[in-house]
Amino acid sequence: MWLINTDTFKLEYVMNHVKGSYAILSHTWEEDEISFQDFQDLRIAKEKAGFAKTQQTVWKAGCMNLKYVWVDTCCIDKSSSAELSEAINSMFRWYTDAAVCYAYLSDFPDRERIAKLHPEADGPHIKRLQSTSFARCRWFERGWTLQELLAPDTVKCYDSDWNLYGTKTTLEEKISRVTRIPVGVLRKSTPLHQVMIARKMSWTANRKTTRLEDTAYCLMGIFDINMALLYGEGVKAFIRLQEEICKQSSDLSLFAWTAPFDDIDPLAPSQAYRGILSASPAEFKSCHTILPYQGRSYQGEFRMPNRGLCLEQLTLRAYHGSISLGLDWYDESTGSAQLAIDL
Repeated sequence: MWLINTDTFKLEYVMNHVKGSYAILSHTWEEDEISFQDFQDLRIAKEKAGFAKTQQTVWKAGCMNLKYVWVDTCCIDKSSSAELSEAINSMFRWYTDAAVCYAYLSDFPDRERIAKLHPEADGPHIKRLQSTSFARCRWFERGWTLQELLAPDTVKCYDSDWNLYGTKTTLEEKISRVTRIPVGVLRKSTPLHQVMIARKMSWTANRKTTRLEDTAYCLMGIFDINMALLYGEGVKAFIRLQEEICKQSSDLSLFAWTAPFDDIDPLAPSQAYRGILSASPAEFKSCHTILPYQGRSYQGEFRMPNRGLCLEQLTLRAYHGSISLGLDWYDESTGSAQLAIDL
């Protein structure tokens, strides 16, 4: 693990990092970020726009007497596929082990700028405008920042001028409303492994990644999955992720996704007939309110051989000639009875 020494401002390779010995940055990537190679020569690094947030992160960590800082732009040698794979497979743990995570929201204007844009606004109005701007930040729309919110114990949120706006704890109600993540999960009083798979998938339904494969790779830590990175495989990456989840869990909500209708032909074969696995986290968008039905959960086994899905001890219910697979969950928002999947 490459870390920036806060005293020397140089990269050091630490084989076995000590939990709580470093700060970590969460941000959205922009133009002119500094790379691992750039950081070898600070004269080059300082010329790039991305250097400023790295410098601020190092300064803030130094003020907390932390020896190291980790920043994803310059602490991974992305020219090495092996190092990139190790970093992505380890990233959730790295964020978990950090003493503090600084979330830099570059598109979140500071209070002074908001006041200048709205000279007629009084104090309470400016506070509301700031809250609205916070909720609209790009940081809530990116795939990778989901685990960067969930993994660390302490997350400090900064505006574009590096003023502290609040922490994950003080802002938990706002963050919960924006992300639809329960406050208990943000507090870690509800462990991630106790949350239904479909509900966790729904948290990333509206998030985007630059590369299609990262839609799956950014979720590996949240589901405690390790797998090889194969950039170029496209949507197959998300299929592979679900296959790996199948090997570790018997949570049937993995199959609770809903395919979008074809705007031109709702009954087009491409939408009318699909495999059992989802093509995208976006298809779990409506699953943020599902809960186990009457506290039950499927205790049988399911597995995926080379063709199809094998299930044990499940009831298939027939209605008017159709067959449905009964599931042990219901929709909290509607209070509906036990739900099922049409087969």
